[in-house]
Amino acid sequence: MRRVADHLDIPELERRFRTCPDPVEARHVQVIWLLAQGHTVEATSKVTAFGTRWVEQLLERYNASGPDALANGRRHNGLKPSLLTAEVLEVVRLRLAEPPPDGGLWSSRKVADVMAAHLGLERVLPQRGWEALKALGWSLQRPRPRNPKSATAEEAAAFKKSWRTPSRRKRPPIPASPSRCSAPTSTASA
Repeated sequence: MRRVADHLDIPELERRFRTCPDPVEARHVQVIWLLAQGHTVEATSKVTAFGTRWVEQLLERYNASGPDALANGRRHNGLKPSLLTAEVLEVVRLRLAEPPPDGGLWSSRKVADVMAAHLGLERVLPQRGWEALKALGWSLQRPRPRNPKSATAEEAAAFKKSWRTPSRRKRPPIPASPSRCSAPTSTASA
């Protein structure tokens, strides 16, 4: 059993474990709480599903720096967004008010090209263009289907010529064969 520094007492460790909003930090506090109760590193490792070396590292961090060392360190290891800044989003928003250079609809690729031009980059991945569109409140859309009545007169005439029209001749009905289920009946009155 390794010695746990008395930065916090056992009831306070339990309270922090049960009320911690961050699940990673709660699990770290649970490790120290179990060790403070007298559990071994191996037993604590089995209960928490952490490796024994990680349990030992958490204990060393806690003993050296106190309860602040149990915080979720991954929360602060990201960088600020470098492409989707307010300035870039404003440029994209203004550019989206105009039609795209090649006509058609705006796509994530076209927005990424606008971002690359503004930032002086050779290219920006289409995913970043999609993120910019989402940040500006745009949604996935596609054009409405064209109305078939919008064809020109020449197109309609060509379509009518190519379409096989049914014959206006009345076809004779399909003759029915006589019934074989019963004897023939006479319709004459007796």
